[in-house]
Amino acid sequence: MTQPYGRSVLKHMSPLADLPALPRRLAAAEPGWTETTDVVVVGSGIAGLTAALYLREQGLHVTVVTKVNIDDGSTRWAQGGIAAVLDPLDTPQAHAYDTEIAGVGLCDPAAVRVLVEEGPARIRELIRRGAEFDRNPDGSLMLTREGGHRADRIVHAGGDATGAEVQRALHEAVRRDPWIRLVEHALVLDLLRAADGRACGITLHVLGEGSEDGVGAVLARAVVLATGGMGQIFSSTTNPSVSTGDGVALALRAGAEVTDVEFVQFHPTSFVSSGTAGAGFSRGPTSGFPPVDPVQRPLISEALRGEGAHLIDEAGKRFMVGQHELAELAPRDVVAKGIYRVLRATGADHVYLDARHLGREFLEGRFPTIMASTRAAGVDPATDLIPVAPAAHYASGGVRTDLHGRTSIDGLYACGEVACTGVHGANRLASNSLLEGLVFARRIADDIARELPPPAEPVRAAAGPAWVVDPAIRTDLQRAMTRGAGVLRSADSLETAAKELARLAEQRAKPNNAAWEVTNLLTVAATLVAAAGSRRETRGCHWREDHPNAADEWRGHLLNAIRPDGVLTQDFQEMS
Repeated sequence: MTQPYGRSVLKHMSPLADLPALPRRLAAAEPGWTETTDVVVVGSGIAGLTAALYLREQGLHVTVVTKVNIDDGSTRWAQGGIAAVLDPLDTPQAHAYDTEIAGVGLCDPAAVRVLVEEGPARIRELIRRGAEFDRNPDGSLMLTREGGHRADRIVHAGGDATGAEVQRALHEAVRRDPWIRLVEHALVLDLLRAADGRACGITLHVLGEGSEDGVGAVLARAVVLATGGMGQIFSSTTNPSVSTGDGVALALRAGAEVTDVEFVQFHPTSFVSSGTAGAGFSRGPTSGFPPVDPVQRPLISEALRGEGAHLIDEAGKRFMVGQHELAELAPRDVVAKGIYRVLRATGADHVYLDARHLGREFLEGRFPTIMASTRAAGVDPATDLIPVAPAAHYASGGVRTDLHGRTSIDGLYACGEVACTGVHGANRLASNSLLEGLVFARRIADDIARELPPPAEPVRAAAGPAWVVDPAIRTDLQRAMTRGAGVLRSADSLETAAKELARLAEQRAKPNNAAWEVTNLLTVAATLVAAAGSRRETRGCHWREDHPNAADEWRGHLLNAIRPDGVLTQDFQEMS
């Protein structure tokens, strides 16, 4: 793999001592069935389906493996849109500037250039595949603005239903292609390796197929991970229940490098309904924010603030004014921290988003999804304040890749939220995520078509611990991560989280779907705690209470891996 980003100046780090050892394989039955393909893509969101379609254009046979149904990932929930330079008055340089400002010194400039320069063409290709974006009366694409952007460059569909429209268009395109094999209700387990170490397929569990417990194998000449995020490690998240970090955990068990996992973005404005308000809180300045009882929160799109909605506290004051030049449209980490300070000072469990001045007609036309979801909970944004609070939303880090999506294992690629291309740095700029999936899916397909090796037989699984944990620990794990490694972190809170994870890791179980999922959660949670404990600074969406400022010596990337004995290791790579 070519050097992804930064320079090759490494120093070894020591993760927190109390963290548990982790499995190098998931305990599972031997595969009872096998099928072959050219490329197996794991995941069916924008990254996975786009990669599959581009691979088909290269004449390759593709198998897409998805955990539940093809539309059950995060893509369809994306409200705001896709960022790209489509206005003649905008420039790629301006988009790159906004992206790098949001990333607080950790973006890879080369990856950002790829994103902003190739992005417009990828959106036009998406339109040719059938995606219908909102347009002005003259037929031009309607553009809006979101937090951190200094220009209107967000395309959207159905007002605030962009993800649903993108998913629809890609789903239909995939269904029309007979050479894309879709395997639904399939949980990926582990990577298969050839004798030379190259990835040559995956093991997986398919409900109701194959051997008695459904474990099988898909042999392939290349593997693309597009499994999405890991928001389910926290109690309060906008992510769907399937977002359990499966791709990151698989890569770690296989020996791949994972980086920047400490940078988990908390979306500033998730909807706090009366049924979940205050869950897990203790009132007062030491509030347990965010909630520690598991809850999935609907998203209130940043585009609502882009159109003029304001954040206010209980007294009606716009508290973001004066904190940043862009006020409510500051980068997400800035806004989330601003909200957190209000909650910590007042003991409240939410602030408010005020969109009443935008008017009912505008809100109904531009934000029909938000209007429907909030009204169902008894809040009408045309007349009522919308209660909001931050919730875990997006992982800026993931499996480390180069500019072609290649990981540190030959033949293994990663794309979308599961990957760390270097685009996002310490904090993702709004609406860059869907664009990243489009751009790097194309690059992966081109690279695979250039270098696809002949089929190879997998060797026996490497020696190393193979086990799973009890699914019953899931809620305790989420609570431990929310308290110790959520919005606000410290050495003490992270050590407490590490000890709790070690205790939970001792509760083993027999293999099944729930146990495999929770073992993946444990793996990514331990890796995040290790990275957050090592990074002794506050930068982007990583906020250390005991190290409140950014530090030049931490301008670089923590590279996380698992040794053959299951012990987490870290190296720090400085940026030039």
